[in-house]
Amino acid sequence: MSAHPAQEAARARRRNLLDDSDEDDPILSVVNLIDVFLVIIAALLLAVAQSPANPFGAEQVTVIKNPGKENMEIMIKDGQKIEHYKASGEIGEGQGAKAGVAYKMKDGSMVYVPEAGSANDKQ
Repeated sequence: MSAHPAQEAARARRRNLLDDSDEDDPILSVVNLIDVFLVIIAALLLAVAQSPANPFGAEQVTVIKNPGKENMEIMIKDGQKIEHYKASGEIGEGQGAKAGVAYKMKDGSMVYVPEAGSANDKQ
C-alpha cells in the first residue's frame, strides 16, 4: 500500500530541509570576517594598553623626541598629568637655579655634589 502523493512530497521536503548544507550560506563568510576583525581589535587594544604613553596608566614615563637636535621635545607623563617641553635651540636657556656640581671621574662615572642651600636641601 502506497502513501498519498501529497504526504510523500511533504516527507521529501522535510528530508531536504534536514540535509540542507551550510556550505552555500553567504552569511557564514561575513560572520567569519567579523570574528577576524574582533581578534584584530582585541590585539590592538592590548598593544595600546601596554604602551608606555598610555594615558590611562599610572606609571611615570619620559619620552624624548629628536634628542640633541634643535627641534627636540620632551614629554613627561606622571599618572594622568602630561607635561610637554620644546627646545628653543638656544644653549643654556631655561628656568631654574644651580643645584650643585657634577664631576666626571677617571673611570667614566659621574659624581654629583649638591651645594649648600640648594633647592634639593629645602625639600
